[in-house]
Amino acid sequence: MQSSRIVVVGSLNADLVVRTPRFPQPGETLTGSELVVIPGGKGANQSVAAGRLGGDVTMIGAVGDDANGTLLLGSLSEAGVDVSRVAKRTDVATGTAVITVDDAGENTIIVSPGANGTLSTERIGDAWQALDGAGVLCLCLEVPLPTVLEAARRGASAGALVLLNLSPYGAVPTELLASTGVLLVNEHEATDLAGVDPQTAGWPATAEALRERGITRAVITTGAAGSIVVDGDAAVVAVPSPKVDAVDTTGCGDAFMGSLALRLAAGDALVEAARYASTVGSYAATGEGAQASYPDEAQLTAFLEQHPVADA
Repeated sequence: MQSSRIVVVGSLNADLVVRTPRFPQPGETLTGSELVVIPGGKGANQSVAAGRLGGDVTMIGAVGDDANGTLLLGSLSEAGVDVSRVAKRTDVATGTAVITVDDAGENTIIVSPGANGTLSTERIGDAWQALDGAGVLCLCLEVPLPTVLEAARRGASAGALVLLNLSPYGAVPTELLASTGVLLVNEHEATDLAGVDPQTAGWPATAEALRERGITRAVITTGAAGSIVVDGDAAVVAVPSPKVDAVDTTGCGDAFMGSLALRLAAGDALVEAARYASTVGSYAATGEGAQASYPDEAQLTAFLEQHPVADA
């Protein structure tokens, strides 16, 4: 029987958020809201999303020995995430992300890696033992690529389902894709990776192009529309999401990833897991920030009663 335990090897950032009516043009200065510092980072966000919904989650990462590091560890712990494998660095600050959010709920993000950049394969050390008996391993690209590759190798070898979020998007070795059990990308990333534009070629052709790269199982998020599921030789399935008035989309992708991992660890089929994750992602769009916008089980149940999912 597959373990339901989730391990996340990834980033922890303090999000520095400013709201503005619109994004500035090059060279333009705008007045924004008061600066807000909130816990974030793709790895930490994914951990909190799964933890709040009752997942058994262990985080492997690094923060600085500073106030932002304390903020992040506190948020993870409050969500029930095991932070015993998160290292505190005295020689570097906690990673930060500078985020601008406009009145339409869209965002721009610039990341300064900080302690995340020190998460080398050697410095993880004994924390690798957390992979023993894990059901799902979550990875993203906000930590050094050699570490992501080593984690994928170790996770696959240990029998975990490797769930890779190819974000921030960049070239990755073929070996990493080969070790990936399920790939999570957005529509733009899928286009770059497959070399096929789904808007012109269609999703079946995009799925076939991904298969040619060795990717047989993938979930492609399509914003407010939901997601597209590619699962082996089965037909491509469009999974809709609840319709909401977006307030802030900053953490929606990570909410999707964490909740997808939760349901895959519980044994759900990929389409069912994506349907659940689309709902959690939509919920996250209705609140400000990333982790602060993620639901627990009771909140998600109430949300679904108010926002039923339409058929694809």
